[in-house]
Amino acid sequence: MLSVQTASVLLSFAPLLVLSVPPIWTQPEQVHLSYAGVLGSMVVTWTTFNKTDSKVEYGLQGRRFFEMSAEGDATVFVDSGEEKRKMFIHRVTLTGLKPAATYVYHCGSDEGWSDIFSFTALNSSSSFSPRFALYGDLGNENPQSLARLQKETQLGMYDVILHIGDFAYDMHEDNARIGDEFMRQIQSIAAYVPYMTCPGNHESTYNFSNYRNRFSMPGQTESLWYSWNLGSAHIISFSTEVYFYLEYGMDLIFKQYNWLKQDLEEANKPDNRAVHPWIITMGHRPMYCSDDDQDDCTKFDSWVRVGRNDIKPPAPGLEDLFYHYGVDVELWAHEHTYERLWPVYGDKVYNGSKEQPYVNPKAPVHIITGSAGCRERTDRFNPNPKEWSAFRSTDYGYSRMQVVNTTHIYLEQVSDDQYGKVIDSIWVVKEKHGFSAWL
Repeated sequence: MLSVQTASVLLSFAPLLVLSVPPIWTQPEQVHLSYAGVLGSMVVTWTTFNKTDSKVEYGLQGRRFFEMSAEGDATVFVDSGEEKRKMFIHRVTLTGLKPAATYVYHCGSDEGWSDIFSFTALNSSSSFSPRFALYGDLGNENPQSLARLQKETQLGMYDVILHIGDFAYDMHEDNARIGDEFMRQIQSIAAYVPYMTCPGNHESTYNFSNYRNRFSMPGQTESLWYSWNLGSAHIISFSTEVYFYLEYGMDLIFKQYNWLKQDLEEANKPDNRAVHPWIITMGHRPMYCSDDDQDDCTKFDSWVRVGRNDIKPPAPGLEDLFYHYGVDVELWAHEHTYERLWPVYGDKVYNGSKEQPYVNPKAPVHIITGSAGCRERTDRFNPNPKEWSAFRSTDYGYSRMQVVNTTHIYLEQVSDDQYGKVIDSIWVVKEKHGFSAWL
């Protein structure tokens, strides 16, 4: 028997004992979609903090809800911060989707379901004209463009989002809670359209572990590099960061380079290039820029562009590779500004003509779109840019792109500072694609 005094002491600690019991985290959150790279498919990814089953129930819009279901699995991700927080990343791949059909879905398990979301299965036709929002450097703090992007996505303005590196600022911070909150912030975009990504320098901590574990891009490279087709475009996502974080493996430069070369060779086979003539790349750190900071594209030749001769064996850059295989448009971020370049190769301008520089250009077209909004604010420009700089803006904002058909791409820049005003736009027109287009 406990004495009255001992019992009263234990009772005085009862509230503390109750408060120390952790909550149960079986409710799905951070829901986001990605394209699996296979026609008629979509990957649904989400997070729980306790182990549950991984299920998606879905059905065609206008039909009975949840008449179909699919199951997947969950991987355990333990963040490398001091607390070693553990989360379960769930992935379910939906297959056999009808092209361009709209589906309603929720994800989770019998221990908890998400809200109801919807998505439109990607159109498999090469004549499809997909619409993209594209940006990089969007943070949890000061995400100025986020609300406009959320609304426009829910209005059905986009088929795909391209996030060109640098998420959350930074996903690993506060033992990965910043990453959790950022993924909750983008759910109102990414749960409705495929959210396609590439890594940036702000993902580098713990060998990019938050990036590699949270996203689900095509291929078997933990979302570091991959390619996919949509409409008349072949889209390649790659990591510029392999050139900078050699401590994670110098061999990654060469593995990625060889993969890029093989992918570009395949894309340039006549039958493939006839169906997907546009080749579009997305990588975080640009080959060219005119910002007034200390990044490598401002002070000397970019490693991404020309490679690294300061290591053994020397590492090849990507400008010659992309030029040789006729890459048409190159999308970048990292600089917290918007900059459109004239067609450029080897630091020289190769416009199609003086009157129509983007009609049959003689070199790739570069767009830098890294001003979506983050805690580091926007950057300043060098007052004396090189001749390849065509248009610049320090406004917060993001870009839109539509691959209209096999000969026309439309690009525009939206200023969030100016309440959604389009401040720049171009048509890239090409009657011929591939290396021969440069001649």
